[in-house]
Amino acid sequence: MHANADPKELAKFSELAHKWWDPESEFRPLHRINPLRLGWIEQCTGPLAGRRIVDVGCGGGILSEAMAQRGAEVLGVDLAERSLKVAQLHALESGQAGVSYRLVSAEALAAEQPGQFDIVTCMEMVEHVPDPAAIVDACARLVKPGGWVFLSTLNRNLKSFLFAIVGAEYVLKLLPAGTHEYAKFIRPSELMRACREAGLTPQQTRGMQYNPLTQRYWLNDDTSVNYLVACRKDPDAA
Repeated sequence: MHANADPKELAKFSELAHKWWDPESEFRPLHRINPLRLGWIEQCTGPLAGRRIVDVGCGGGILSEAMAQRGAEVLGVDLAERSLKVAQLHALESGQAGVSYRLVSAEALAAEQPGQFDIVTCMEMVEHVPDPAAIVDACARLVKPGGWVFLSTLNRNLKSFLFAIVGAEYVLKLLPAGTHEYAKFIRPSELMRACREAGLTPQQTRGMQYNPLTQRYWLNDDTSVNYLVACRKDPDAA
């Protein structure tokens, strides 16, 4: 069940696990963009209160906790055990009862709980696995008919190589060197095709931009580097 995971990627995030909740650490960009991601999800779905959500590739739980704070019942899943332990500890320390975590693959959970979630999020994760389409398919199986699936990743082109790897990892040092592999980046057309083949209908695509001078992030229509996709499952799906 753990075949669709890269041991090197899991080890990389495990080594940094203790830094997940340090807003000035290597995970600073995730802390900065989290309000944008959360706001966009709510803009698409409406209030999260009472919704059952699974956060695939939850890492240390930054997005998972934020959704639970909005009143959702959130399950965060990941295969990096040390990251999950950090997420569990932080939830205990913050008193956030609406979130729980499991060491389980998306594919295994989809086989166990098909169609049990109102919303599925999978952020900054598909570019770190050997078979991204299998993750998208698992997300589609996890969500209820009419439910939402949210994905984010990095486009594959010269600009994204220069911005996301050369710029972010080596010049600005926003991320540790080696965080991303350019060959694993995914073009929007490729991700959209995987979504459609999994029975999901893309509803909206947004790009995420960063100004290194002002250190400000924002969403717009430019998907040339970082981008997010919102999909819905057919309400009549079996």
